[in-house]
Amino acid sequence: MSLDDFPYAQSSGRFASCAALQDQPLALIGVPWDGSVTNRPGARMAPQSIRAVSQSLCDATHPVFDISPLPWLGDGGNLRLPNAGGLEAARSAIQAQAAPLMQGHHCVFLGGDHAITLPLLRALTKQHGPLALLHFDAHCDTWANHFGEPSGHGTWTREAIEEGLVSAHHTVQVGLRSAAERSAREYVRDRGGLIYHARDLWGCEGPQLAPLLQTVRERIGQRPIYLSLDIDCLDPAFAPGTGTPEAGGLSMSQVLYWVEGLADLNWVGMDCVEVCPPFDHAELSSLAACTLVWAYLSGQARRLQAEA
Repeated sequence: MSLDDFPYAQSSGRFASCAALQDQPLALIGVPWDGSVTNRPGARMAPQSIRAVSQSLCDATHPVFDISPLPWLGDGGNLRLPNAGGLEAARSAIQAQAAPLMQGHHCVFLGGDHAITLPLLRALTKQHGPLALLHFDAHCDTWANHFGEPSGHGTWTREAIEEGLVSAHHTVQVGLRSAAERSAREYVRDRGGLIYHARDLWGCEGPQLAPLLQTVRERIGQRPIYLSLDIDCLDPAFAPGTGTPEAGGLSMSQVLYWVEGLADLNWVGMDCVEVCPPFDHAELSSLAACTLVWAYLSGQARRLQAEA
């Protein structure tokens, strides 16, 4: 079997490649894999749904950064992924294809379920060493096993820390609120990291969040940092189309404030995962994902403009 036999990427009409991106410093890459979901499947369809909704951005000029990322941005298509062989085969394919893309571009990956983040971190750490991590999620993703399996979309944060891919002290989780035993729920904090549970942020908007962002900024400094954004960090009112929705979540304005407010950190990549188009309503979840990715890319474009 060759990579040409892997059909998950076919919806984009082309596979990810460095040639397609040419010399664009920013890159958008789809990772259409949802083979480890535990509730509602369909996240493999998200890359194309997010791309389609992005057409509503008009000229894409961001109102805070006053810039459009389009002059710096290329769409590299979707990774070629197997539809057989299980999670480890998919992760091997993701890591092998992502590594050369990351070497030439600042990449944003559109999932897919959250199991895709671990191979992305494995590839990126080979370039930068252990990373800082900002992780938005309703779920801690630090379980010791995945419903009896050794790994899945609910274990990757623990695995990344155990493998030394990310520094526990420089890991920040935002929006957690799902049912979870204490050992998993507080895993990051017990190892020196920061956790802002969704309940900690209830009623906090805009400038009220500024002290928290400053705490994160001081802790991270200029260490290379990766952003992993599970769309279910948002309350289902803002993102109903996700595999495992949890009530009581963050608002869209809260998450935007974090993404825009921390644009000055030393970002080296991002993923946005767990959008599930078959369960979406009026494309709300794809729109939320598109908007958050656009905000991140606009912040990176502003940095590139300043460095030019």
